[in-house]
Amino acid sequence: MDTRITRVETFMVPPRWLFVRIETAGGIVGWGEATCEGRSETVRTAVEQLAEVLLGADALRIEDHWQVMTKGSFYRGGPILSSAVSGLDQALWDIAGKHFNTPVHQLLGGHVRDRIRVYGWVGGDEPDQVADSIAAQLEVGLTAVKMNASGRMSRLGTVAELDGVVRRVAAAREVLGEHRDVAVDFHGRFTLANARKVAPLLEPFRPFFLEEPVVPENSHLLREFTSSTTIPVATGERLYNRQEFLPALQAGIAVAQPDLSHAGGITEVRKIASLAEVYDVQLAPHCPLGPLALAACLQVGFATPNFLIQEQSIGIHYNKGAEVLDYVLDKEPLKFVDGHFERLLGPGLGIEVDEKAVRAADKRGHAWRGPVWRHADGSFAEW
Repeated sequence: MDTRITRVETFMVPPRWLFVRIETAGGIVGWGEATCEGRSETVRTAVEQLAEVLLGADALRIEDHWQVMTKGSFYRGGPILSSAVSGLDQALWDIAGKHFNTPVHQLLGGHVRDRIRVYGWVGGDEPDQVADSIAAQLEVGLTAVKMNASGRMSRLGTVAELDGVVRRVAAAREVLGEHRDVAVDFHGRFTLANARKVAPLLEPFRPFFLEEPVVPENSHLLREFTSSTTIPVATGERLYNRQEFLPALQAGIAVAQPDLSHAGGITEVRKIASLAEVYDVQLAPHCPLGPLALAACLQVGFATPNFLIQEQSIGIHYNKGAEVLDYVLDKEPLKFVDGHFERLLGPGLGIEVDEKAVRAADKRGHAWRGPVWRHADGSFAEW
């Protein structure tokens, strides 16, 4: 079958996703997700530029294409280019799986597990709201959740702000009991001083991990945080390659969280996972995105020994205008089974895209933007 690439398309679909479609001369279609939240229009242009080096080439030369796309220009890296590469890389792996009639994880060396534990995000500004949100996730069978530590946070938190974090996590632990897990996401909203003040207060509630205690550009401060707490530390959703992960791994994190739609796709995240294994670090990909990003994460997970858990956004509050499963024809492969996803058995990424729904959604499009937060004094606040 002729595997030369003849067409590359992009689709901006609600609520905030960018899908990539690659077609070969032999008629195989591969899908990927190049979403970069709030910047997907810019990524779309990057995909169109990168398509210039793919058209007419053999889709099965995935590693070679990744090398050219990431290193073929003098200016490299960053979230825009890396997200564009990620979506195209996922689509190429999808084509390869379909060409060989096997799931991607088989091409990555075969499965090392039959199911993957998942967690969902929960909201709530007050302890009772957190408890209600967690109860709803338990109803659908999840055994782990993640919550934000706070909203806007002063640079040096007040007693009330820090006590608010503790009360919400305490409420979560009370609902979850001893046999379920809660991860706490600092979301880069904390200064190092704030993070170090609040971590000891959370230790009695034994969080699964503390996520992104400092912003990624301050990764040089991670060692000071990891050495100040017994709680496992996670980070990585805004790190885009092995080189950016290396200092975090050396700083003593316990969980690496590359995003399959930001960190170079399946090709690079597999390499990040191997590097993490050298540091006894587990992989838990970031994925509050759509079905293609989720399927790509799972394919990596089924073939990765040091894989911990998978984030997913089915039913999450900011999926306005469409849900994760709205763009797939068969929802069964992404059904929760006792808080897990069962191994995907279909070829390629293992899900079948509803192309008619995607094309219709692209006509509506989206212009999703993240919030801009400010402190009471008018200065910018991390979100």
